[in-house]
Amino acid sequence: MNASLASIKGWFAARRDAVGALPVRDRIHVGGDRPVRLMAFDQTMVAVVGALIALGVVMVYSASVALPDNPKFANYTQGFFLQRHVLSLAIAFIAALVVVQVPMSVWEKHAPAIFVIALMLLVIVLLPFVGKVVNYSRRWIPLGFMNFQPSELAKLAIAMYAANYMVRRMDARENFFRAVTPMVVAVAFVGVLLLRQPDMGAFIVIATIAMGILFLGGVNARMFFLIAAVMLIVLGLFLAFDDLRRERILAYLDPWNPKYAQGKGYQLTHSLIALGRGEIFGQGLGASVEKLHYLPEAHTDFLLAVIGEELGFIGVATVILLFFWLTRRIFHIGRQSIALDRVFAGLMCQGIGIWMGFQAFINMGVNLGVLPTKGLTLPLMSYGGSAILMNLVALAMVLRVDIENRALMRSGRT
Repeated sequence: MNASLASIKGWFAARRDAVGALPVRDRIHVGGDRPVRLMAFDQTMVAVVGALIALGVVMVYSASVALPDNPKFANYTQGFFLQRHVLSLAIAFIAALVVVQVPMSVWEKHAPAIFVIALMLLVIVLLPFVGKVVNYSRRWIPLGFMNFQPSELAKLAIAMYAANYMVRRMDARENFFRAVTPMVVAVAFVGVLLLRQPDMGAFIVIATIAMGILFLGGVNARMFFLIAAVMLIVLGLFLAFDDLRRERILAYLDPWNPKYAQGKGYQLTHSLIALGRGEIFGQGLGASVEKLHYLPEAHTDFLLAVIGEELGFIGVATVILLFFWLTRRIFHIGRQSIALDRVFAGLMCQGIGIWMGFQAFINMGVNLGVLPTKGLTLPLMSYGGSAILMNLVALAMVLRVDIENRALMRSGRT
């Protein structure tokens, strides 16, 4: 009898040690050794995403409600952009519900095909009779109910393809040129297509996702100094031969210069004025002055400036903290997956984390005047149908990875 009790106790002790060795526990112990089962999915992450989306809906309406007073938008109603934004969210929510049902093994198998589809759409959007031109940029494919931006799909596709590539080429990780050259060619091809639109901001995000996954996948880190140097040289040459981009950089360095204040520095100066007016607690919801035809396209790239003016430092800090938490959580799920020997899912999650965190960082930096204007929206919050769609699809994939991680830790199978 004593021997049986000892063996049972030994089994439980071994079980606790094994569970404790995992990245996260599939049980939390309350009141001694009484186990409490974890939730089937990360409800906190869903709540944070929901909070960002809800605040985004309110602020998109607040930032766009006065646009019909502008002759450019005279044919629109006050609720036009809100209705389109809510419609985009509904479509994105349905797509996310479908995506979360699909096992990660399916996405891993079809990752190269999805990347090829993204490349084809980037080519198609450049065709004069297909792509829609807005503000001198050909970036959208009209679908009737919404305009689809292929560069948004390309961000998710590059995360999936780079993760799939690193799994297939594990043996080449120590040989930098064997590991990196095919990915460099792929990213360079995407870059050529994006710069033809032009969409330099999307290219920077996509290149960062690819480089981040290569680094996290184990490629020799010392060689990334060479990549960084090459990118800086290319960027310098690009600015040297592109008057528009060079003028944007100069306007960013001295936005209050009369030469730029009413030109390339106009959005930046009015964004800074909006943030300055907000002070600590803001002017109050709906009380922004800068959105009244002073700050152009406030419901898209410069939504954070309206948040700052109406909700103040408290509102901006809350948004920053929510994005920080979300990015950290996505990376944590990715690390869990890699520790469970699910490398594709883990690297893809981390690529999505780079996407969300880096793009939010760029958008916030532009609004706060610490980065040049790039034309990137604030994920989950800014007006933009295809951006919202791909953001929620990507996060649905992260949620699926988390669900499979938890199932594997509970039962040893996904």
